[in-house]
Amino acid sequence: MSIKQDLIDSSFLAEQLKDLNEKYRNLSVQDRIGSLYDDFSNDEIMLTSSFAATSAMLLKFFSDVNKSQLIYFIDTGYHFKETLIYKDYLIQLYELNVKNITAEEWKHKFTTDDQTWTKDPDLCCSINKVEPLEKIKESYKVWVSGLMRWQSDNRSTLDVFEERNGMIKFYPLLDVTQDERENFIKDHHLPFHPLISKGYFSIGCEHCTVPGKGREGRWNNSPKTECGLHL
Repeated sequence: MSIKQDLIDSSFLAEQLKDLNEKYRNLSVQDRIGSLYDDFSNDEIMLTSSFAATSAMLLKFFSDVNKSQLIYFIDTGYHFKETLIYKDYLIQLYELNVKNITAEEWKHKFTTDDQTWTKDPDLCCSINKVEPLEKIKESYKVWVSGLMRWQSDNRSTLDVFEERNGMIKFYPLLDVTQDERENFIKDHHLPFHPLISKGYFSIGCEHCTVPGKGREGRWNNSPKTECGLHL
C-alpha cells in the first residue's frame, strides 16, 4: 500500500469512528449491541471474554441479542479452577457459542518451566494471551470487549469506538459505573464469579492474582496493570 493510500484509509477510519461514536454514545448498552449488527456483519465482529469477575453482564446482553455470536476464550493454562467452572456454567446458562484458543504448546511449556510470570510478566502475557489472538484478529474488523472506564487509568480515556492497530475496538459497557454493573447483575439475578466472595474483584491467571479491590490484585507488587490485549 502506498503512503498516500495509507493516509486516505486512516482518514476514512477516523471519520468512521467519529460517526460511530456520535451515533452510539447516548444509546443504552442493549441498543448499542443491537445496532452493531446493523452496522457490521456477523462475520466482521469478534467477541472475547475472560469469564472473570462479572463477565455475565456482557455475555447476557449478547445472548439476548445474538446467541450465534462466536465468543473467544483465551485459555492461558493458568486460570483459577473457579474461572473454568464459571465459564462452563455461563455457557450452559446462556447457550453461548464459545471457542477456546491457546498458545503454541512449546511456548506455553516454556513459560511453565521458566515460571516467566515471576521474571517477566509482560512476556508471559504476550505468549499466553496476546499472541494466540493475533492470528484470529486478522479475520475481523470489529473487536468487542467489556472494558469499563472506572477499571483503570488506561481505560478512563477511551471512547465507545477506538482504533487499535487498524482494527475497530467496541466497548458497549464503557460508561457503565461499578454500581450500575453490580445492580444490573443483582436485579437480573446474574451469577457472580465465585472468587468475588473471597475478595477478588479483578481476576486473571492464578499465579498473578490476589484479592484486592478494582485491579489492585492483578500482578501484585508490580506496576503492571494491563495484560497487553487492549493496549
